[in-house]
Amino acid sequence: MAPNERPKAQLHTRYPWSSVIIYNGTTIAHYVLGGIGIIMGFSFSPWAGYVFGALYLLFSFMEMYVIMPLTVCPSCAYYRLDNSLCVSGLNVVSRQVAKKKNQKAFAKRAEGPFCFNNMYIAALVIPIVAIIAALIVEFSVPLLVILLSLVILLLFRFFVIFPKIACLHCAAKYQCPQAKSMGVREL
Repeated sequence: MAPNERPKAQLHTRYPWSSVIIYNGTTIAHYVLGGIGIIMGFSFSPWAGYVFGALYLLFSFMEMYVIMPLTVCPSCAYYRLDNSLCVSGLNVVSRQVAKKKNQKAFAKRAEGPFCFNNMYIAALVIPIVAIIAALIVEFSVPLLVILLSLVILLLFRFFVIFPKIACLHCAAKYQCPQAKSMGVREL
């Protein structure tokens, strides 16, 4: 190895439970805080906060924990690997509920305006935008704290989870369009 060359990242066929817990804990915390923030932020209407908050929670949890295992995971490398565990753990669920798909379809998760990657990002951004709008209408310190918490969770996901915990060690990073755009394939 040359003096300035870093060793390649270890690819996980089975992520450590700590990574799975960090990934899902951050995801669930983001969704729940987002739902609470939307409910609190739109409480000026007797029904709007609860309806929008419930719709957001339904969308975000369905997108991540139902649609992904049914549509994206069956084309992922982790679906095919024996005794594997991806960073979300959804490959295990997917094997139980969905049929294997062509592995080349995995890259299609990033194609089009309503692709699965964009829906995933939307589930993270929607509560931030909604809470900013609610704070403009009626400022609240607890709502501001929720907003700041959501922004911190989002930044943690983009600057720690994706590049250092999840994507860097992913066995599917050579087929994943997200890993390519983040530049972790070469690491």
